Amino acid sequence: MVRGSLFVMGLFAVGVLAEGCESDPVPTDASTADRGVADAGGDDAPVLDGGASDVASLDVSLDGGPVDAAPDAVTLDTASDRGGSDVADAASTDAGGVGGHEVWLVDQSDTAEESGGTVYIYPGSALGGADLSAVTPERIDLGAATRTLCVDQTRSAPRRPHMLLFSPDERYAVLSFVATGHVVFYNAATRTPVACIDVGAQAHAAFPTADGRHVIVANQNGKLLQRITTNWSAGTFTLDESATINLATCTTPSGAPCESAALRPDNAPICPVVDDGSRLTFVTLRGGGLFVVDHTASPMRIVAEYDRATVAPNGCGGIQHGRNMYINAGGGTAATPLRSSLYSLNLDAFTPAPTAVNSPAPRTVFDFGATGDSHGAVLHAGGRYLWTADRARNLLDVVDTASQTRVGEISIAGAVSSDPAPDLLDLSPDGTRVYAALRGPTPLTANAPSVNNAVGATPGLAVIDVSEGGRTGSLRVVARVSNRVGDVERADPHGLRVRRTAP
Repeated sequence: MVRGSLFVMGLFAVGVLAEGCESDPVPTDASTADRGVADAGGDDAPVLDGGASDVASLDVSLDGGPVDAAPDAVTLDTASDRGGSDVADAASTDAGGVGGHEVWLVDQSDTAEESGGTVYIYPGSALGGADLSAVTPERIDLGAATRTLCVDQTRSAPRRPHMLLFSPDERYAVLSFVATGHVVFYNAATRTPVACIDVGAQAHAAFPTADGRHVIVANQNGKLLQRITTNWSAGTFTLDESATINLATCTTPSGAPCESAALRPDNAPICPVVDDGSRLTFVTLRGGGLFVVDHTASPMRIVAEYDRATVAPNGCGGIQHGRNMYINAGGGTAATPLRSSLYSLNLDAFTPAPTAVNSPAPRTVFDFGATGDSHGAVLHAGGRYLWTADRARNLLDVVDTASQTRVGEISIAGAVSSDPAPDLLDLSPDGTRVYAALRGPTPLTANAPSVNNAVGATPGLAVIDVSEGGRTGSLRVVARVSNRVGDVERADPHGLRVRRTAP
């Protein structure tokens, strides 16, 4: 990979897209409901995404050529394809001792005309070996039922699936589409899309709150922070227009403009990282700076403001440990192709709301300046160590949360992958593995061509074995995914999340 001068980083992080396309306006009735959700593990699964029973035979027009999807994936079509109880079976056969779980990996590349994408679902029990070529993940074709549902409910098709999280009880998945404004809700057990909301220009990331009341959405090129009211038990999801903050036109508590050339030149929100108490959302900005928002207020209310000189651009790795919130800064845009920084903020210092700008002052855990591209993040079991993924330098920065200092790095480039470009991270239930989304050779988001920070050689799911409670680790194997269009590999994984399938 050509990386310029870079050799001189649910919760977790997401990528940055500098360009997007307008989607159709949200219908007058923005409330959608799941009217047919089965309980987790239920046998009564309705029709699932994907109309092809043989993934290798999938043939759709995309950029002038057919798509050859990964031949070892199983496309889910009807309840009979899954046998109705595959999730429970995967959990019960997890003999590796890592706890019943599955890993959801999101490939951003199209599977339909300017739409689609793929979610691969791997049982954790199958990821313990040194060769995963025989592992057959489930596959959700986002160009099928998801596209149909969104067109029906919003009059527009979703494109570029980017970020995926689960509801607090993990019965639902929440998938945001960054080239459009769609947020799609899925019954996680049946893999069925049940509701689609179009928030406008770009849904870069949609974070559920721990109390189950809301999903906070970063509408990136719309420069809006938005809130969806959620009732997970009833399966209802409503975009609350009255809660929206326009980050381009608002005024901060100090009376300064939210967006200005000197303070915060580009207020496209990247990630809305929510604290465990479900009150404060830390909103990272594409041009640098940070807002801390009380997302429970209507409209949502900024309670603390930081300028670009204090918090660098493109952050999205957000992890809370104890009473500290860790927020990173990264690259991937024309204005900031490379950046690798990590900050820590004391949550207790936001009550009462601070009166001074850039207060409470963030602690800089590390700052490599215009080197690397810090992105995904994960907190290890026990909370002693935190990892951030550096896509450009192919390594994991290791942070000791006790001292709030960087204590090492783990290089993952080598025999398994010469150029992995690690992106989002998540942890197995027992803490012995970290899973990473590895980017592809034709990155669709968050890549600055001048340095190719997000270009990777092995698109797929990385399995990293954890040692010493997170003090170190090693890349064991990659489960490759593919979406070839002619001679071009289009697969570009980004979203990743672990879902528990057993207590």
